[in-house]
Amino acid sequence: MPSSRPWAAFAVAALLLGGCASPPPAGPPGEHAPQVAVAEPGSAQGARGEVTICGVRNTGVFEHLTQEFNARGGGLSARYVEIGQDTDSTRAQALQRLEGGSSECDIYLTDVTWTSEWATQGWLLDHSRLTERHRDELMPSTWETVRYAGRDWAVPFYTNAGLLFYRADRVPPPTTWREVYAQAGQDRSKRVQMQAKRYEGLTANFLELLYSAGGSVIDDSGRVTVDSPQTRAVLRLMAQGVDSGAIDRACLTYDEDYARRAYESGSAGYLRQWPSAHKLISETSAGPVTRAAALPAFDEGSRPAAVLGGWNLAIAAKSDDPGAAVALIDYATSAEFQKKMVMRTAQAPVFAALYDDPEVRAELPFIPQLKESLLHAKPRPRSPVYAQVSRAIYDNAYEVISGQTDVESGVRKMAADVESAQETF
Repeated sequence: MPSSRPWAAFAVAALLLGGCASPPPAGPPGEHAPQVAVAEPGSAQGARGEVTICGVRNTGVFEHLTQEFNARGGGLSARYVEIGQDTDSTRAQALQRLEGGSSECDIYLTDVTWTSEWATQGWLLDHSRLTERHRDELMPSTWETVRYAGRDWAVPFYTNAGLLFYRADRVPPPTTWREVYAQAGQDRSKRVQMQAKRYEGLTANFLELLYSAGGSVIDDSGRVTVDSPQTRAVLRLMAQGVDSGAIDRACLTYDEDYARRAYESGSAGYLRQWPSAHKLISETSAGPVTRAAALPAFDEGSRPAAVLGGWNLAIAAKSDDPGAAVALIDYATSAEFQKKMVMRTAQAPVFAALYDDPEVRAELPFIPQLKESLLHAKPRPRSPVYAQVSRAIYDNAYEVISGQTDVESGVRKMAADVESAQETF
């Protein structure tokens, strides 16, 4: 259940930040979040002070962001604090600060799966008025990652969606997942490398197929819907893929890095991976023959689908200077910085026009395919206990595709475990 919070303090802050706050808009049935202070766009004007951003290991994006923001002057500066080396450790460190009422971090870099949990706990400001200004500029799918209970709880910063890399000298461009598996089963040099160990990566791989087959895990009312014919079809295809050799059985131990390295070694024809792998693959012997494609449909009667990844910028409810935080977010999501970010680091921008920018397309040839994937992308299941829901998915999917249980038993247990996770909130 949500922790008890001093909501009266938030009401006072709301008066300071956003005037007299009206009742929060209603979201889909089953989604509930407390009334909190509203981050106002105009609060950036005349703001002064230092903004502290807390997040995952800095891969260069935040070094550039803080340096260039600081160079603008005007009485504003920013610093980036690494609080974790990966998503799980970053979340753990963030929760310690949030639950302890720390005001150290003005802005948190939030994974797209954290929105529901953090919104229900009242840890973030309401960002709805900030996002209104950018509604027509950013990729439409990215908004789904910040929305919960009828409000926006962060601003999209950089996004992600999976691609299917393939060796053009061995296999044809992908048409459907069923055809990919059929091609991959012909011989070992055409097989698929993917992320299938017990972790979030397997959840993403499973959901990509499930969404493209027309299935879901949880509906808008919070009802568990994963016990379905679509789930059975997806797990059956994946399990048969491992049995037939279409999926490299070693994938049961692979995360992103191991799957990419196996593909680069020449052991496969296909690789399901995030776009950031493109640069690394291009520097290996597999690079010249590798092409990138948007994720395909499940079969001839379905539509393509991808799972949204990426990170958002969220102003903490305990921030001592939300106006300065708004100024930093304005710059981070501007066309100016977003273009620099994608050109330097290949992080997928949220600024939509950049996907058609000639300079960006020349530097990153997979951008058209990534745009296509993003246009078909969907968020992971929205739940305040998403971590438990994901564990229920990847534990049971692993049991099925590794041959430790049958499809029917695996689907029923997955549904029961997701139900149990939902009941903990």
